[in-house]
Amino acid sequence: MLYWLMKYVILGPWLRLIFRPQVEGLHHVPDAGPVILASNHLSFSDSIFTPLIVKRKVTFIAKAEYFTGKGIKGWLTKMFFVGSGTIPVDRSGGRAARAALDTQLQVLRAGGIAGIYPEGTRSPDGRLYRGKTGVARLALESGAPVIPMAMLNADEIQPPGKLIPKIARVRIRFGAPLDFSRYAGMTGDRFVERAVTDEIMYELMELSGREYVDTYAQKLKTQPADPTPREPVAA
Repeated sequence: MLYWLMKYVILGPWLRLIFRPQVEGLHHVPDAGPVILASNHLSFSDSIFTPLIVKRKVTFIAKAEYFTGKGIKGWLTKMFFVGSGTIPVDRSGGRAARAALDTQLQVLRAGGIAGIYPEGTRSPDGRLYRGKTGVARLALESGAPVIPMAMLNADEIQPPGKLIPKIARVRIRFGAPLDFSRYAGMTGDRFVERAVTDEIMYELMELSGREYVDTYAQKLKTQPADPTPREPVAA
């Protein structure tokens, strides 16, 4: 109930008025049936804009720390994620990753929409990074189609580390559904899972127009910062 109140009464109308979403390809999202929405991840606000423009409920997973913060900020963060239908998952290890997958599988088996960021974390510089194979396992185990979704300028509206977003028109683009039924029964084959993941990332690269980097974003985040300035990435 809180999800729909947030979407249509408390926040949604104001967010639509302020950010005036410009959406392409939304017709690719079916009105019913299990669907995996696979998106690039540019900003904290990605998880705000996606539920705003998709008519059906979209269930994301997020690290449990978002639900355990202290003080006013911690409470507001928790309320936002609860209201947006996000499920807390401990992502500290292999068993936690399996728990996250099982959670999304339950959503799909109930005929819902599971949202996932294949990169596993926000892009540190706007480029598109190597996808983790969890999205492939989710697709192969559920049999659900994967719809690639590109956030085009969310990093301009709310760059990483910025609390207050810039008022600008958010732009989002959906691609045609990807069908991986040809790999049915091949869950656990790491070569198949990598091929599926890379196909999804290629579609995200095409939709977003972002430069692709064949390394994990989390690995880059743990490396010393490069002092060399980068040119802005065009969407």
